[in-house]
Amino acid sequence: MVSKKRKIGDGGPKYYAVRVGHTPGVYTNWEDCQEQITGFKGAQFKSYLDKTEAEMFVTGKSLPVAQKTGDKFYGVAVGRVPGVYETWDEASEQVVGVKGPKYKKFATRKEAEDFVKAGGNKVAAELTPTPTPKPTPNSLPKDSKKSKVKEETSSYFKDEIYESSDSKPPVAKKLKTAPSQPVISHAGMKGDTLVVYTDGSSLGNGKKGAQAGVGVYFGEGDPRNVSEPLAGMPQTNQRAELTAVLRALQICEQDTPILIITDSNYSINCCTLWHTSWEKNGWKTSTGGSVLNKDLVVDIRKLIEQRKAKNVATTFRWIKGHSNDKGNEAADRLAVAGARMAMR
Repeated sequence: MVSKKRKIGDGGPKYYAVRVGHTPGVYTNWEDCQEQITGFKGAQFKSYLDKTEAEMFVTGKSLPVAQKTGDKFYGVAVGRVPGVYETWDEASEQVVGVKGPKYKKFATRKEAEDFVKAGGNKVAAELTPTPTPKPTPNSLPKDSKKSKVKEETSSYFKDEIYESSDSKPPVAKKLKTAPSQPVISHAGMKGDTLVVYTDGSSLGNGKKGAQAGVGVYFGEGDPRNVSEPLAGMPQTNQRAELTAVLRALQICEQDTPILIITDSNYSINCCTLWHTSWEKNGWKTSTGGSVLNKDLVVDIRKLIEQRKAKNVATTFRWIKGHSNDKGNEAADRLAVAGARMAMR
């Protein structure tokens, strides 16, 4: 639960969150934070009055705060780090001070994703924040011989980010009605598609001696479930999140369509958006820095491309962390248990 807001200067502690820097993590004084961002191109950092919020910023997770007007997704097509963000604070960091930024707010992730992929070349692409637009008909993936989403399960797949086998983007189909999207609370087969939850955890993230774990949840009692320590270095939450996605793809048979549900916006952006520009730029960021976790992104993309060549879909869905979703909570427990294994 998020603590009540306090005014800066009321004597309470302040936390400095470094998402991108020499050593990502949460610091309790400005001097330590400054050491992690000075001389680091494209550094991302922010101060908080609540430690949990600071930790969630570092890991790329959204704060568990209910929004009165529903979820919002900010598509940044032209900015410091193009991508899809869940809060204006995150999005504004990518556009403020940038010449000719292109960004827009959407009601669904799919709309924001399409906007970014199109480079913002849509009507009214260059905008300042506006009221949340009314939801538009959702885009659905093209059916394939091996990957047809059955009618009775189609309601589960409205806002995913699709990695279709076709080079063309999914065709938007108009729906007679716009039913609300049910919450998937269990992993397992949904029609022809395998639904898997992934999560990563780093105990002491950003600090010396941190230990991370990987969690993949296929279903209750499923022997494929993964709970293991993160291999290699650094032991960060972001590497654990990406490794969980990689493990899910490694375990799932390549002829089975898969939906990966994660609360890591960072992982989804890496696997579906950012990799394209990184590859074109020789795996350099827009600011010229080296791409973090390149090895994991490359391995994930390789498996996705192998599945695509077989006409098998790989889809991603973002879910709010700590939102009482059974699958997400199960993956989180597996990840935490994996991190604790490394501490024994």
